Amino acid sequence: MTGPVRGLQLWDNAPMQPCRHLREPDCQAGAQAVDDPQLIAAIDAVLPQTQCRQCGYEGCLPYARALACGKAPINRCPPGGDAGVAALASLLGRAVLALDPSCGVHRPLRVARIDEGLCIGCTLCIQACPVDAIVGAVKKMHTVLAADCTGCELCLPPCPMDCIEMIPAAPMRTWMRKDADDARRHMQERNARLRREESENDERLAAKATRKLDELQARADLDEQEIARRKAIIETALARVRDRRAAAGQAPSQHGVPPGQP
Repeated sequence: MTGPVRGLQLWDNAPMQPCRHLREPDCQAGAQAVDDPQLIAAIDAVLPQTQCRQCGYEGCLPYARALACGKAPINRCPPGGDAGVAALASLLGRAVLALDPSCGVHRPLRVARIDEGLCIGCTLCIQACPVDAIVGAVKKMHTVLAADCTGCELCLPPCPMDCIEMIPAAPMRTWMRKDADDARRHMQERNARLRREESENDERLAAKATRKLDELQARADLDEQEIARRKAIIETALARVRDRRAAAGQAPSQHGVPPGQP
């Protein structure tokens, strides 16, 4: 493992998995809260960026935050192995521990492979992949980009056909720091895309709802009570979008929701 990457921009993994796992808080009562981006970035730079969640957190960055505030032990990352534990111990000034077997075991890199003859094109594996290493379309064959696969295995549980298996990387190779950096970048790009698509979808829905509100005022076939009822439904939906986008720290657009981000 190499040292920390200076000036690393932090991204949250939260949007990466539609099938929500239980999220553990980064810090808990009795643990010292740490708001030190440099420390968190340094820890994140040591982690392998497989986003496998074997540590019990929703990705490498949430685990890094928990480590920074002293909540999590340093031995919960099987992909990092003993070398990763030693690197974290050195960085955080803690004692070296044996890898926690309850989290899994360190093993050579494996990548996902889809049996394309059984694939039904449900896209569930695509939605689960944190680094966009699976390509395909609805009701079309999917395939794995082996060079981008982190071996996280998050695509296995949602597959209804059980047509995904993990196989040794060919040729056999060690997960290197460049792999980790590439995986982090792929995750960041995927999360940015998901945020952009969500924002663009909200904008379309808000524009449609606004048109519906305008149309209601011209409906001569509806009494005032029915118009008020329908208007309340539309405005409630718009308010939910506004609240969700405001929670993300984004300004409202002309339709009451934020515009798509570049």
